Amino acid sequence: MEFSFNTLLIDFALASLLMVFAQFLRSKVKIVQRLLLPAPLIAGVIGLVGGRCFLNVLPFSKEIINYPVFLIVVLFGGLFIGNKGTGLMKAIKKTQDTFYLNLAAELGQYGFSLLAGFIFIPLLFPAVNTSIALLLPSGFVGGHGYAVAIGSTLQEITGWEHAVAIGQTFATIGLIVALLIGIILIKYGISKGYPTYIKSMQKLPESMRTGFYSPNEQDAYGRKTTSAISVETYTWHIGLVLTATGGAYLIDFYYQKLGLPFALPLVCLALFCGIMINAFLKAAKLNQYVDKEIITHIGSSITDYLLFFGVASLDIKIVFAYWKPILFLCLFGILYCIMFVFLIGKRYFVSNWFERGIFIFGWNTGIAAMGIILLRILDPEFKTTVLTDYSLAYSVIALVEILIVTFLPVFVGYGYGFVCSVVLILCFVLLVLRARFYKKSTE
Repeated sequence: MEFSFNTLLIDFALASLLMVFAQFLRSKVKIVQRLLLPAPLIAGVIGLVGGRCFLNVLPFSKEIINYPVFLIVVLFGGLFIGNKGTGLMKAIKKTQDTFYLNLAAELGQYGFSLLAGFIFIPLLFPAVNTSIALLLPSGFVGGHGYAVAIGSTLQEITGWEHAVAIGQTFATIGLIVALLIGIILIKYGISKGYPTYIKSMQKLPESMRTGFYSPNEQDAYGRKTTSAISVETYTWHIGLVLTATGGAYLIDFYYQKLGLPFALPLVCLALFCGIMINAFLKAAKLNQYVDKEIITHIGSSITDYLLFFGVASLDIKIVFAYWKPILFLCLFGILYCIMFVFLIGKRYFVSNWFERGIFIFGWNTGIAAMGIILLRILDPEFKTTVLTDYSLAYSVIALVEILIVTFLPVFVGYGYGFVCSVVLILCFVLLVLRARFYKKSTE
């Protein structure tokens, strides 16, 4: 089938239909509710089974494999739009051990994974590209978004065409691991008396099981910042995000004409364009008409489609071809996350170590949403400050993540993976030591 606008429309319409159906299943079927899987993931699995790899009854085009790469550029284009600046030191001061250990968990996973890849991949799987080790943390801690961003950069630089598909595989496995092993760890912790407030598994709130808020829980979000007689508020905000996206592709178009030997990743260009647009809005005093919450929800919607197409477009042949290194790295990543909870989190968190550790496990194997689900099991009424501390700390951690996603695959792609692993592990050690000193100062 020749690719056209109609093809694009059919692909996204089918994706939307399957996500609506998955949300219906989540809201009505008890077994599906118990799994706690996001609707886009359920829909993606249906799309994968019904698509070209298996039943071939869903008329998706071959182009769906390219949609995640485009969607991640759109997502990164909006990351800085609407930002009003962050008091970095203030955020670090307020959260202390949460900041140090959450950041350590993430940097450690990147660092130790790269080191494991440098040592073991050539020995055990000599035919496999060693940069596969970077795709484990990108998929686990970063989810499908970062997996595509890092994978696409590696593809551009190294020419390794399977990077995105393998990154998406790690991300999909990570979501399932976060819930299944996370719940096992929670049950183990309850049997040992680790949680602060609960002594048995409690029923989750209705909204978390069904995926719908009751009328009493439904809140409005977003401000109306433009007059509809001129332009709709959502048109204005979507336009800003797509302007950053278009700018990235325009720069890339002219950059390629220069014929230089090194590539500029599209996600980096989109990020740069978003920063420039935000700076222009501030200079023109138009930033007061940008609602960061709307921009964030636009990004969340893009992430839903990114997750769907990431799963639905998985090439099972590639997964089977790389199943041994994928299994090895997944086991390594799971072991790292469990050890972090019980060897580091238990020792150095000042309070509620188990709740904070389980949140990190969910976040570092799946995404932050998985961490929140696991936390709600342990702390259904949010009596601890785990989530509020994380939210504040993440305002700084997010900046570090952007640097990682932007520059780490570039350095790894050009052969500096070992150096990067040493630097990241050194940062990990320093952050853990800082958390240790902070805990001692509170005793």
